[in-house]
Amino acid sequence: MNILLIGSGGREHALARAIADSPSVGMLYALPGNPGILKTFQHVNIKVEDFNSICKFCKQNSIDLVVVGPEQPLADGLADRLILEGINVFGPISAAAKLESSKDFAKAMMLKFKIPTAGYRTFTVSQHDVAHQYIDGHSLPIVLKADGLAAGKGVIIAENHYDAHIALDEMFSGLFGNAGNRVVIEEFLRGEEASIFAICDGKDYFLTPASQDHKRQFDNDEGKNTGGMGAFAPAPIATDSVLRKVEERVIKPLLAGLQKEGTPFVGCLYCGLMIDKDEPSVVEFNVRFGDPETQAVLELLDGDFAKLLYTAATGKIDKNTVKVLENTFSTCVVLASGGYPDDYEKGFEIIGIEKAVNNGANVYHAGTKSESGKIFTNGGRVLGVTAKGNSLAESIANAYDAVSHIGFYKMIYRKDIGFKGLKYF
Repeated sequence: MNILLIGSGGREHALARAIADSPSVGMLYALPGNPGILKTFQHVNIKVEDFNSICKFCKQNSIDLVVVGPEQPLADGLADRLILEGINVFGPISAAAKLESSKDFAKAMMLKFKIPTAGYRTFTVSQHDVAHQYIDGHSLPIVLKADGLAAGKGVIIAENHYDAHIALDEMFSGLFGNAGNRVVIEEFLRGEEASIFAICDGKDYFLTPASQDHKRQFDNDEGKNTGGMGAFAPAPIATDSVLRKVEERVIKPLLAGLQKEGTPFVGCLYCGLMIDKDEPSVVEFNVRFGDPETQAVLELLDGDFAKLLYTAATGKIDKNTVKVLENTFSTCVVLASGGYPDDYEKGFEIIGIEKAVNNGANVYHAGTKSESGKIFTNGGRVLGVTAKGNSLAESIANAYDAVSHIGFYKMIYRKDIGFKGLKYF
């Protein structure tokens, strides 16, 4: 089958590798892609927001499936338009994508379908004074979330009331643009985080291994929140017991509820969880594969991944198209530009990628560009260096060995990705 992949980040490169390795694929196209993706996919020179041209391209090139990587096109209704044109798409319609594009909507759905999550209230800019009063009476720590899309950075955890008041004012004043016009204030959930992807056809789903992201900028979970500095899978905190609870208390009621609402969810449902004493609660939903969790998780799947996505998109998922590798672990270390997630420079040559790959790692491009046969930095998160092992410790060692071969000016990365999982072994 012919496939068009939308996106240009590390997540999309991981999806591209899994799709390209699938026996059922024919022609592969990427819009816009990146230097890693474009080694196996043909570049499509169309803007992501140009839905008319995307649909025209799909028809002219007999595209059997469009796979949408990032959240913004889904929120903007790309899946709706493709479906209207009779084009198969892996990704939810905009009404279902509100699970990510509106934190308030997601919380309301969780309450409606009795899905375990933190208590909360939502405030608009016009409720500024009331929101500050609410903070004064709230227990600590306190979590503030921009309601809209904020590139994975719209969450602030305040340890005291003063910081919470400052955070609220900053959000209402445009720290996260229009995403902060409404702010969700919720209780702090204690425990250990994990992420689970459910690849959904609207009713049924395939569950991938759980992973654990590392959001903070520096080792030991210090510094600012980022888009993610690394991940490992499977996450041992997500025991068989926890996974059963997630299926029964989260995924099944959500899919059934959305189906009943007339907005069935087709695509990748990302369940961000907090697990405390074997009890999972939902921190957030995303409506696409996570980044960098995807880089780690897809290493653990074997089979026809493209067919899995196609059967989900066409309404009858075939869960036998892929299998999860047994006794295998994966670790992804993100190499970032110095200064990320704040201001950073770019345009520096990257060396050593091929050597890392020759040593057995997969190096996923995230913020790179190609010029005259060389690769340069072109973003905050630059590369996702990913390696497998027969144990978590081995996958961590293999990943950092691969990292040692790569370099660019002002390169930064965390030195402790996966360490939290070692205590379980």
